[in-house]
Amino acid sequence: MQKFEEQKFNIGELKGISKKTIEEHLKLYGAYVKNTNLVLEHIAELSKNPEKNAYELGEIQRRFSFEFGGMRNHEYYFQSLEGKPEKPSEKSLLRKAIESEWGSFENWLAKFKTIAMTRGIGWAVFCYDNKTKRLLNAWIDEQHIGHLTGTKWILGIDMWEHSFYLDYTTNKKQYIEAFFENLNWKIIEQNFSEAIK
Repeated sequence: MQKFEEQKFNIGELKGISKKTIEEHLKLYGAYVKNTNLVLEHIAELSKNPEKNAYELGEIQRRFSFEFGGMRNHEYYFQSLEGKPEKPSEKSLLRKAIESEWGSFENWLAKFKTIAMTRGIGWAVFCYDNKTKRLLNAWIDEQHIGHLTGTKWILGIDMWEHSFYLDYTTNKKQYIEAFFENLNWKIIEQNFSEAIK
Protein backbone atom coordinates (compact mmCIF):
# COMPACT_ATOMS: atom_id res chain seq x y z
CA MET A 1 0.00 0.00 0.00
CA GLN A 2 1.32 3.44 -0.95
CA LYS A 3 2.01 5.57 2.12
CA PHE A 4 1.67 9.30 2.65
CA GLU A 5 4.99 10.91 3.42
CA GLU A 6 5.75 13.63 5.93
CA GLN A 7 6.78 16.78 4.09
CA LYS A 8 9.71 18.90 5.21
CA PHE A 9 9.24 22.66 5.45
CA ASN A 10 11.77 25.48 5.26
CA ILE A 11 10.45 27.74 8.01
CA GLY A 12 12.91 30.32 9.28
CA GLU A 13 12.67 32.50 12.36
CA LEU A 14 9.19 33.96 12.65
CA LYS A 15 8.04 37.23 14.14
CA GLY A 16 5.76 36.55 17.11
CA ILE A 17 5.65 32.76 16.65
CA SER A 18 8.40 30.98 18.55
CA LYS A 19 10.68 28.28 17.25
CA LYS A 20 9.43 26.04 20.08
CA THR A 21 5.82 26.47 18.90
CA ILE A 22 6.78 25.55 15.32
CA GLU A 23 8.81 22.54 16.50
CA GLU A 24 5.92 21.21 18.58
CA HIS A 25 3.47 21.97 15.79
CA LEU A 26 5.57 20.05 13.26
CA LYS A 27 5.61 17.04 15.62
CA LEU A 28 1.80 17.09 15.68
CA TYR A 29 1.76 17.26 11.89
CA GLY A 30 4.07 14.22 11.77
CA ALA A 31 1.61 12.34 13.97
CA TYR A 32 -1.23 13.13 11.54
CA VAL A 33 0.80 11.67 8.66
CA LYS A 34 1.66 8.56 10.70
CA ASN A 35 -1.93 8.08 11.86
CA THR A 36 -3.32 8.57 8.35
CA ASN A 37 -1.17 5.66 7.19
CA LEU A 38 -2.05 3.51 10.22
CA VAL A 39 -5.77 4.07 9.72
CA LEU A 40 -5.52 3.08 6.05
CA GLU A 41 -3.69 -0.12 7.02
CA HIS A 42 -6.39 -0.90 9.56
CA ILE A 43 -9.15 -0.25 7.02
CA ALA A 44 -7.46 -2.67 4.61
CA GLU A 45 -7.33 -5.34 7.34
CA LEU A 46 -10.96 -4.83 8.42
CA SER A 47 -12.11 -4.85 4.78
CA LYS A 48 -11.13 -8.50 4.46
CA ASN A 49 -14.39 -9.26 6.28
CA PRO A 50 -16.61 -6.20 5.74
CA GLU A 51 -19.81 -7.83 7.04
CA LYS A 52 -18.29 -8.83 10.35
CA ASN A 53 -16.41 -5.53 10.71
CA ALA A 54 -19.09 -3.15 9.41
CA TYR A 55 -19.32 -1.09 12.62
CA GLU A 56 -15.54 -0.78 13.05
CA LEU A 57 -15.14 0.12 9.37
CA GLY A 58 -17.69 2.92 9.65
CA GLU A 59 -16.03 4.37 12.74
CA ILE A 60 -12.50 4.15 11.39
CA GLN A 61 -13.58 5.81 8.13
CA ARG A 62 -14.63 8.79 10.26
CA ARG A 63 -11.23 8.70 11.92
CA PHE A 64 -9.56 8.69 8.50
CA SER A 65 -11.29 11.99 7.62
CA PHE A 66 -9.95 13.54 10.83
CA GLU A 67 -6.35 12.32 10.42
CA PHE A 68 -6.17 13.07 6.69
CA GLY A 69 -7.66 16.55 7.24
CA GLY A 70 -5.10 17.23 9.96
CA MET A 71 -2.29 16.16 7.66
CA ARG A 72 -3.36 18.12 4.60
CA ASN A 73 -4.50 21.27 6.47
CA HIS A 74 -1.11 21.52 8.16
CA GLU A 75 0.70 21.20 4.84
CA TYR A 76 -1.08 24.31 3.55
CA TYR A 77 -0.43 26.09 6.85
CA PHE A 78 3.32 25.40 6.96
CA GLN A 79 3.83 26.09 3.23
CA SER A 80 2.46 29.61 3.71
CA LEU A 81 5.17 30.27 6.32
CA GLU A 82 8.07 29.03 4.18
CA GLY A 83 10.73 31.42 2.95
CA LYS A 84 10.83 35.15 3.48
CA PRO A 85 7.58 36.92 4.45
CA GLU A 86 6.17 38.80 1.47
CA LYS A 87 3.36 41.32 1.28
CA PRO A 88 0.52 40.58 -1.14
CA SER A 89 1.26 42.00 -4.56
CA GLU A 90 -0.88 45.02 -5.49
CA LYS A 91 -1.09 43.76 -9.10
CA SER A 92 -1.59 40.05 -8.58
CA LEU A 93 -4.58 38.10 -9.87
CA LEU A 94 -5.39 37.15 -6.29
CA ARG A 95 -5.46 40.76 -5.11
CA LYS A 96 -7.76 41.71 -7.99
CA ALA A 97 -10.07 38.77 -7.22
CA ILE A 98 -10.19 39.72 -3.53
CA GLU A 99 -11.03 43.32 -4.40
CA SER A 100 -13.73 42.17 -6.83
CA GLU A 101 -15.37 39.96 -4.14
CA TRP A 102 -14.96 42.17 -1.05
CA GLY A 103 -14.27 45.68 -2.37
CA SER A 104 -10.78 45.87 -0.89
CA PHE A 105 -8.03 43.67 0.50
CA GLU A 106 -8.57 45.26 3.93
CA ASN A 107 -12.29 44.31 3.92
CA TRP A 108 -11.45 40.69 3.14
CA LEU A 109 -8.71 40.58 5.78
CA ALA A 110 -11.00 41.96 8.49
CA LYS A 111 -13.68 39.37 7.65
CA PHE A 112 -11.15 36.54 7.58
CA LYS A 113 -9.68 37.53 10.95
CA THR A 114 -13.21 37.61 12.42
CA ILE A 115 -13.79 34.04 11.21
CA ALA A 116 -10.47 33.00 12.77
CA MET A 117 -11.78 34.25 16.14
CA THR A 118 -14.66 31.73 16.01
CA ARG A 119 -15.09 30.08 19.39
CA GLY A 120 -13.85 26.50 19.35
CA ILE A 121 -11.07 24.50 17.74
CA GLY A 122 -10.63 24.42 14.00
CA TRP A 123 -9.41 26.36 11.00
CA ALA A 124 -10.22 29.60 9.23
CA VAL A 125 -9.88 28.86 5.52
CA PHE A 126 -9.70 31.07 2.45
CA CYS A 127 -10.65 29.03 -0.60
CA TYR A 128 -11.76 29.16 -4.23
CA ASP A 129 -14.88 27.65 -5.76
CA ASN A 130 -14.07 26.86 -9.38
CA LYS A 131 -17.73 26.22 -10.23
CA THR A 132 -18.84 29.77 -9.41
CA LYS A 133 -15.38 31.38 -9.83
CA ARG A 134 -15.66 32.87 -6.34
CA LEU A 135 -13.36 33.26 -3.38
CA LEU A 136 -14.88 32.19 -0.07
CA ASN A 137 -14.03 32.27 3.64
CA ALA A 138 -15.03 29.34 5.84
CA TRP A 139 -14.68 27.88 9.32
CA ILE A 140 -13.81 24.20 9.68
CA ASP A 141 -14.46 22.45 13.00
CA GLU A 142 -11.61 20.29 14.21
CA GLN A 143 -9.80 19.19 11.02
CA HIS A 144 -12.60 17.96 8.83
CA ILE A 145 -16.12 19.15 9.66
CA GLY A 146 -17.41 21.93 7.44
CA HIS A 147 -15.08 21.73 4.43
CA LEU A 148 -16.72 23.44 1.47
CA THR A 149 -17.04 20.63 -1.07
CA GLY A 150 -15.12 21.12 -4.28
CA THR A 151 -13.24 24.23 -3.17
CA LYS A 152 -9.46 24.60 -3.27
CA TRP A 153 -7.50 26.01 -0.36
CA ILE A 154 -5.67 29.28 -0.87
CA LEU A 155 -4.77 29.87 2.78
CA GLY A 156 -5.60 28.33 6.15
CA ILE A 157 -4.85 29.38 9.72
CA ASP A 158 -4.76 26.74 12.42
CA MET A 159 -6.88 27.86 15.37
CA TRP A 160 -6.25 24.87 17.63
CA GLU A 161 -4.58 25.88 20.91
CA HIS A 162 -1.31 24.14 20.01
CA SER A 163 -0.66 26.78 17.35
CA PHE A 164 -0.62 29.71 19.79
CA TYR A 165 -0.76 28.59 23.44
CA LEU A 166 3.01 28.60 24.14
CA ASP A 167 3.37 32.14 22.78
CA TYR A 168 0.06 33.78 23.69
CA THR A 169 -1.77 31.46 26.14
CA THR A 170 -5.39 32.25 25.23
CA ASN A 171 -4.85 35.48 23.27
CA LYS A 172 -5.90 34.29 19.82
CA LYS A 173 -6.03 37.82 18.43
CA GLN A 174 -2.29 38.40 18.95
CA TYR A 175 -1.51 35.06 17.32
CA ILE A 176 -3.66 35.90 14.27
CA GLU A 177 -1.81 39.21 13.86
CA ALA A 178 1.55 37.42 14.15
CA PHE A 179 0.49 34.81 11.59
CA PHE A 180 -0.27 37.50 9.01
CA GLU A 181 3.10 39.16 9.70
CA ASN A 182 4.88 35.98 8.60
CA LEU A 183 3.03 34.95 5.45
CA ASN A 184 4.82 34.42 2.16
CA TRP A 185 2.18 35.79 -0.20
CA LYS A 186 4.04 34.48 -3.26
CA ILE A 187 3.12 30.96 -2.12
CA ILE A 188 -0.48 31.96 -1.40
CA GLU A 189 -0.77 33.64 -4.81
CA GLN A 190 0.63 30.46 -6.37
CA ASN A 191 -2.08 28.44 -4.58
CA PHE A 192 -4.66 30.72 -6.18
CA SER A 193 -3.08 30.40 -9.64
CA GLU A 194 -3.26 26.61 -9.35
CA ALA A 195 -6.86 26.75 -8.05
CA ILE A 196 -8.18 28.73 -11.01
CA LYS A 197 -6.69 26.40 -13.66
